[in-house]
Formats: sequence, C-alpha cells, structure tokens
Amino acid sequence: MNDAEPRDFIRQIIHDDLESGKHAEIVTRFPPEPNGYLHIGHVMSICLNFGVAEETDGRTYLRYDDTNPGKEDEEYVEAIERDVRWLGFDWGDRLTHASDYFERLYEDAETLIRKGLAYVDSLSADEIRAYRGSLTEAGRNSPHRDRSVEENLGLFRRMRAGAFGDGEHVLRAKIDMASPNMNLRDPTLYRIRHVPHQHTGDTWCIYPMYDFAHTLSDAYEAITHSLCTLEFEDHRPLYDWLLEQLEPPHRPRQIEFSRLNLAYTITSKRKLAALIENHEVSGWDDPRMPTIAGMRRRGYPAAALRDFVKRGGVTKKDKLIEMGVLENSVREVLGERAERRMAVLRPLKVVLTNYPGDKTETLEAMNHPNRPELGVREVPFTRELYIEHDDFMEDAPRKFFRLKPGGEVRLRSAYIIRCDEVIKDGQQNVVELRCSYDPETRSGTGTSDRKVKGTIHWVSAVHGVHAPVRLYDRLFTLPDPNAVEDFRAALNPDSLEVVDAVLEPSLTALSPGEAVQFERLGYFCPDERDSSPQKPVFNRIVTLRDSWAKIEKQAMQERG
Repeated sequence: MNDAEPRDFIRQIIHDDLESGKHAEIVTRFPPEPNGYLHIGHVMSICLNFGVAEETDGRTYLRYDDTNPGKEDEEYVEAIERDVRWLGFDWGDRLTHASDYFERLYEDAETLIRKGLAYVDSLSADEIRAYRGSLTEAGRNSPHRDRSVEENLGLFRRMRAGAFGDGEHVLRAKIDMASPNMNLRDPTLYRIRHVPHQHTGDTWCIYPMYDFAHTLSDAYEAITHSLCTLEFEDHRPLYDWLLEQLEPPHRPRQIEFSRLNLAYTITSKRKLAALIENHEVSGWDDPRMPTIAGMRRRGYPAAALRDFVKRGGVTKKDKLIEMGVLENSVREVLGERAERRMAVLRPLKVVLTNYPGDKTETLEAMNHPNRPELGVREVPFTRELYIEHDDFMEDAPRKFFRLKPGGEVRLRSAYIIRCDEVIKDGQQNVVELRCSYDPETRSGTGTSDRKVKGTIHWVSAVHGVHAPVRLYDRLFTLPDPNAVEDFRAALNPDSLEVVDAVLEPSLTALSPGEAVQFERLGYFCPDERDSSPQKPVFNRIVTLRDSWAKIEKQAMQERG
C-alpha cells in the first residue's frame, strides 16, 4: 500500500490492522449473485476488493452467492468471470460458491437449533410478515417459537429429506422480536425450494438465506474484511450475531461503503431484465446498458472504468455521480491511445471540378497528432468526395469557418478547396457541392503558404466504405430514473440513432472493440457482435465533448 497517497477510510483500517499485527495477510472476497450480468455499481466493489488485496499482497476470492436456484444460470456465471478478468483482476485458484459449503452450513444450522437459537416455523410467508411488526410496532413471537430442540431437529431433518412442500416450513433464528432492527426479528435462515440448483443439481431442496450463507462463507474462507455496500449496514448486527453464536475459528469484520450511483442509469437487475423482456434494449450487453458487458461492447476501456471508480472515491456518503465524469475518464484514456481515422456520418457529396476524373492520389495522414511513433496511413483522394452535411452552410454567419458558397476550407491531410456552386433537389435540399481545389496546397508538400481558418474531414466517394454507425446516447432522460413511478417513462426515445456513414478504407481492418477517433466526431469501435471486415458496423463510444454538461448542470441546480 502506497504510503504517499492519501488513504480512504477502508484502506486506513486495513493499514492499521496490518501495522498492529491483527492480520498478517489481507483476505477479501467479491460475492456476486449469478442471476444477471454485472453492472457499473459492481465495478466499485470489484476494484475495491481486488485492489486492497493486491496493494497488500493479499488474496481475493471470487465467490458465487448461489443460494437462490431458479434465478441463477450458467450464462451469468460465465459473464461474471469474463467481466472480472476484463477489468484486469484474477482470483487464481480461489473460485468458490456458497453451495460448496451447503453441508457445512446445514451442520451450523443444526448447531443453532441444539443451542436453542433456531427453530422451525410453520407460519406462512404472509403470517410471518404480519407477526414481524413494523418500524413503529414490535413484532410478536410465532406460536411455534417454543418448539423443543428435538422437535425442531426432527422437522429440520425432514425438511432436508424433502418431506414438505415449498413454503410449509422455514428455519428461523431465535433473536428478538422486539428489536428495533427488523433484521434481528427472528430472521429466516433456511427455506424449502424444490428447484434444481445450477451447481449442486437435485442434491438439496432446502437452501440457506443470503445473510446466513454469506456470513459463514466469509468465516470458512478466513476473510479478514468483508466489504459491503451501505444497504448491508443494518444487516451487520445479524452478521455479528451469527459469528458470536457459532464461534468459527476465523471472525471477519464487515465494513460498509457507499454505492456508486451513476446518473441517467438504473442498476436494479430486476429493472434491467424488464428492459430486455420488453425489447427496449437488445440484451444484457446492449451498448446502452450500464452492464460491464454493455460498456465493453460499446467500447469503454477497462482502464477508464477503473479510473472512474477511483475518482468516485470510497466513502460512507451516498452520491450520484454525473455521467460526464465517466465519459471524461473514457475520453482521457482513448485520447492517448486511440488512432485517428476519417469517417463521414451524414454525407454531402463534393465534386472537385478541376481534378481529373480518372486520378487517384494516395495521401499520408498521421495516425495520432501527439504520438509520431504510431506512424502514418495511406488515404485515397479522388475527384468525388464526401464531407459532413453540417460542414456546409449556405447562409453562414460571419464566424462560420467551414465550407460556404465562395468560401474555402482545408481538407484534412489534403488540399484547400473552394465552394463554387451549390446543387439542390426539387425540394431545395442541398445534395451536392461543386468545388475547385488548389493543387499547390497539398498538406506537407505544397509550395503555397496560403492558410485558411477551417479544416474539415472527408472520405473518397470512390473508395469509401458504406457502413451503419450506431450513435448511442443516454438510455434515460432523467438523472435519477428511479425517482418517477414508472422508470420506463424516463426512457430516452433518442438513445439510439443509426446512420449510413462512409468510412475511409483502413477502418475495415480494425478488430472488434478496437477504438479509434473519427476525427472531429468522437470515439468509435467495430461492434464485437455484429461487425465483420466484409460488413463493418460501428458503435459510437463517446463524443469528443460533453454535450450533456449544460443539461446535467441545470438538472443538478433544480435538484438543489
């Protein structure tokens, strides 16, 4: 751990525990549920748990919290491992499952029964809820709370043997039905579910609840610091109670930190799944989704996500981080590494009337303006070109430094051209520009010292490759979509626009996910699922500037 950098409160606790000799080695865990894909909120937990272990030469377990069969799937298991590896972390031989400990957890449950600290309850789920009381009203003891140890053991063993149907009985801890903490009002430890398990098959028909399995799995794996988000703060007394009653050889310490909440997103797996089911997105890896898979497919670099959570910080205070913070991290990473290319998203044809129709020049363009070691590439130049429609204005204001009637611009890495004639269709839409070029102004080799204020990008109409480009935007129009009754009402109808773009030929050689900057437009990459050299499909990763900054600033002011 670097003593020169200021420590967040968790790293300070870990530093103190190592300094005092309380722990010789730090052991953490990342315990995802395999019931969906990981999202941006999980990135904080992944980076924190793996990060503090790496910094102290410790260990981290990747442990699946697979206690809820029926909602879990091998697809999610594979996706979780792929995402954690992509973020740059490795668990080595420390891949475990809560289900690895089912027998041991069962034995600990019987120990609680023998100690008179757990009982089999035969109330229905609705009755248990009613007996539990409320935040202002104490709960009531179940009529089955005083069953004898022998009766409880017998019923619990019969539960395991499959003698009862789903919901007939549960095993509950015997703590305090009057506790102000609802989690201590005789919480359920086991329930009956006749559902095959994705890891253990049909071996079990009773399954432990999360709090019970998670606490003891931490103890079995000798976790030193169980790092959880703030919603588990009220669960910590139960975590500590279980450890106190069962007295395992290793006693972890649970520490809570604030969630990473990103504006204009939701991270509820239930709500994300609903978007998929309603066909509002194409799947868990839709590039508009806040899932790690979706962000990877969109083209976000793993380094940018790690930088983003570092900027967010580890605190005890809930926070809503602006989307611009994440996008700036993406821009900073890609700005250094992404090579430059030219593409025209909304093509307007340009004909150079004084350029030979049968001629093709091969021009050189730099791959990166600040990294000469990345070299140059060849770009074909012909009589007919495409430029961006927005780079021409017929009735241009005085400070419009792109192309206009009678005006001149430089074509990037090529020549200065002048607009001589504007061609329109029957609806008076501009469909073509007739221009002339100055052959003495070729970039890097021209003899003319003439300069113009504007430089625009272009693509040869003869050699350019037509391809769909997906322009992704925020999935929601509100910073907090959960603030409205139906989060779907906040969906952004313009979150995806597909344009028929024209690309310079070299773009067909990119590998899926390989990011480049389309000059003056933003960062883009070939889609890892749909793109091929024969039929390229590009995703916009992020624009060059934060076009939503003013919107977000205004929204923040309105929120006070």
